[in-house]
Amino acid sequence: MVKQRITQQETLTGQELREFIADAAADMKVDGKKVLAIIPDSTRTAPLPVFYKMFHEVLGNRVESLEYLIALGTHQSMSEEAIDRFLGRTDNSIPRYKVHNHRWNDPEQLTQIGVIEKKEIEKVSGGLFGEDVIVRINKLIFDYDHLILVAPTFPHEVVGFSGGNKYFFPGISGPEILNFFHWLGAVITNKEIIGTKYTPVRQVVDLAASMINVPRTCFSMVVKGNGLKGVFMGSPEEAYECAADLSAKEHIRYVQKPFKKVLSRAPEMYADVWTAGKCMYKLEPVVADGGQLIIYAPHITEVSYTHGAMIDEIGYHVRDYFLKQMDRFSHIPRGVLAHSTHVKGTGTFENCVERPRVEVILATRIPEERCRKINLGYMDPDSINIDAWKDREEEGWLYVEKAGEILYRLEHENRRR
Repeated sequence: MVKQRITQQETLTGQELREFIADAAADMKVDGKKVLAIIPDSTRTAPLPVFYKMFHEVLGNRVESLEYLIALGTHQSMSEEAIDRFLGRTDNSIPRYKVHNHRWNDPEQLTQIGVIEKKEIEKVSGGLFGEDVIVRINKLIFDYDHLILVAPTFPHEVVGFSGGNKYFFPGISGPEILNFFHWLGAVITNKEIIGTKYTPVRQVVDLAASMINVPRTCFSMVVKGNGLKGVFMGSPEEAYECAADLSAKEHIRYVQKPFKKVLSRAPEMYADVWTAGKCMYKLEPVVADGGQLIIYAPHITEVSYTHGAMIDEIGYHVRDYFLKQMDRFSHIPRGVLAHSTHVKGTGTFENCVERPRVEVILATRIPEERCRKINLGYMDPDSINIDAWKDREEEGWLYVEKAGEILYRLEHENRRR
């Protein structure tokens, strides 16, 4: 049964959130047990300091131990200083519970818990794929008696909506399943996946999570601005279902017509194009055919801290560029191919000619030569006058101040769903 708190005001007050966490935690059967909280990294907006403080207050004296694991997926590890800022550990009033970074590419951290068989993959993917998928996950979770997911929920380009069991896969998973379902989502396309509650990729994630034999509780959050519109506690599946419904109301904005130019400003929490790509994913649906989308991020100097060399090798391309040349790219992890297609967006590849629907331009500190090499446009970020972009929607220009979390859709496409 799901416990929930949804406010009719703008956001929950701090006191309301604290009361909810305390009430929900009272029902958790964790006395005398080892507890691991699995949390997002700093590329997700969430009130983690409140949860960190409240878990100490309501669980600290009940459990044998309490530790944290950051669900990094393939993102770079967080430093001790970054963790302290993210969790609000600015003084000594709260014990410094141990925090682990997940490392997806360290075989010593991982253990295999099963295989999703070919026939199941064929069924889930509607025949798009037919292969066995190995399921590996961070073996640390099996050192604990109870797992707590702290999971903000937003529209997501690969799964449909983030949250729930996504904090296991890809959050703390191994590369096989991670690479498989990212490519599955890319083949289906961002346009079809994003903002859809139940997708083939979500089915794969939930199938893999069913192989975890450790009790788990999920706190699913729906963020609004710097606060929460709602929070749900239950099983990962139940809490996700409720949070996705609320996220669809809070995190999707509808417009009447597409824009010919979009300036998508990446917040500081996106440190490279790998993460700032969300500024394209969330806005691609409202860019007109032949239009431009500019990812404006003067703070970004790197394409990907994890996968940069491979992106330099293959560049950014539409889906069919890879689908029609898969042998050529067989040495590249499919998760990297997926990222490439998501940033480039939809388009065609016929007779060796690639025609993307949208021109994607980087306005970052990445040099022009490198932008051209990876098949993206370049713009000097210092040449952009933000004020000149504001209030020009009627002219077909859109400026989004904090891009990457709110999904934009065309109203007439919503009516067809």
